[in-house]
Amino acid sequence: MRAAPPPLAADTTALSRLLGTALDALRGGAQARGGPLPAGGPEAVARRVREALGEPLPETGRGPQEALRTLVRVLAEGAADPAHPLCAAHLHTPPLALAAAADLAASALNPSMDSWDQAPAASALEAEVTAALAAEVFPDAPHPDALVTTGGTESNQLALLLARERHGTVRTVVGANAHHSFRRAVWLLGLPEPVVVPTPSGTMDPEALHEALDRTGEGPVLVVATAGTTDEGLIDPLPALADVCAAHGARVELHVDAAYGGPVLFSRAHRRLLDGLDRARTVTVDLHKLGWQPAAAGLLAVRDAADLAVLGHTADYLNADDDTEAGLPDLLGRSLRTTRRPDVLKTAVTLRALGRTGLGALVDRCMDLAQDLADRVEKAPGLDLRERPTLTTVLFRPAGATDEAVAAIRRTLLAGGRAVLGRAGADGRLWLKATLLNPHTTPGDLDRILTLVEGSTHR
Repeated sequence: MRAAPPPLAADTTALSRLLGTALDALRGGAQARGGPLPAGGPEAVARRVREALGEPLPETGRGPQEALRTLVRVLAEGAADPAHPLCAAHLHTPPLALAAAADLAASALNPSMDSWDQAPAASALEAEVTAALAAEVFPDAPHPDALVTTGGTESNQLALLLARERHGTVRTVVGANAHHSFRRAVWLLGLPEPVVVPTPSGTMDPEALHEALDRTGEGPVLVVATAGTTDEGLIDPLPALADVCAAHGARVELHVDAAYGGPVLFSRAHRRLLDGLDRARTVTVDLHKLGWQPAAAGLLAVRDAADLAVLGHTADYLNADDDTEAGLPDLLGRSLRTTRRPDVLKTAVTLRALGRTGLGALVDRCMDLAQDLADRVEKAPGLDLRERPTLTTVLFRPAGATDEAVAAIRRTLLAGGRAVLGRAGADGRLWLKATLLNPHTTPGDLDRILTLVEGSTHR
């Protein structure tokens, strides 16, 4: 007699039992790790994973409880935990509990966002939420819209694709501070290499942009500005750059990569930093950065929904013409992907739970933490601060240290599992980078970061 198949996620009783096992394993793994990162470096982590995993595809399975307990625990023990206050290297946010719970519900229901009959409610929810977020970016536009993406890389690629389809071809002008995804995007789309505007101050200079546009000739151009650079969290002077684009006529359009800085729109205290954002044609925003969502939660907002028409695509088994004419929503033009998750659910839950005020308070909290850390660095005689932070990124280094010493300090902290700091080049030197995205970080945690760096400096 054949054994019964394993329960499905729709069996909420079975799911509840397994969820309890997974949560216990998460707790146990975090306790075993004991810090922001597993100690011992790559080989030690890989060895523990191999030992726990054993044979990846065994002839006979160990059962759901053992498999879940063992592998979730080893993953948690070997994680770089973004919820730990000393894990502050990257734009990798600790997700909110409510967003993670919503993501579990999305996984259990498993709608596929490529046809209405696979995702009736999810497709309606996505339409409402993306329209509202697009209006937040473009408050005065009559018909804004937004697509859900996997993050900034996909959003930036889509922005270039839309520009190419509007004009047949397009040149791109980017700052030297632009995200690396633009070079990959022009390669994938068969576009010319970007014209790169030097950014010695860290942001794009309007006069330098004007000169670069004069050199591009008469064809269409997409200018890429950045609101939240990866290395320093800087924001290009958006109003002045928009003025330069406008002065060069309709052939020049503006895209703003606000993957990092875009959610600052939720903050009443700081949203002025994004003045001029609404003058772009397209804008990238990531809510898995300053939005505290589990990855992925990217958006591409467009000023005019008509620009998205070029993404239209027909597959008779998903969006046959007669079904569309009969009123079934056509979802294939909402992404270059076919199968995709209902990532909008976690965002919708977060927006409903916290509102603009609640999200803005989280943004403000993390930006205050960055200012606090900068204050502490300035007061520490053995440390140098690069600049006062714009967003939540702080660059600092031991005074008088060589670049090799700075790199070694970071790796020493990583190998010991004591702190996760990033690295960034600026002003011809290498800096340690603290990216503060955890609103639960305390002043004591900031002191601990600096103490660990100073302690490693004197070894």
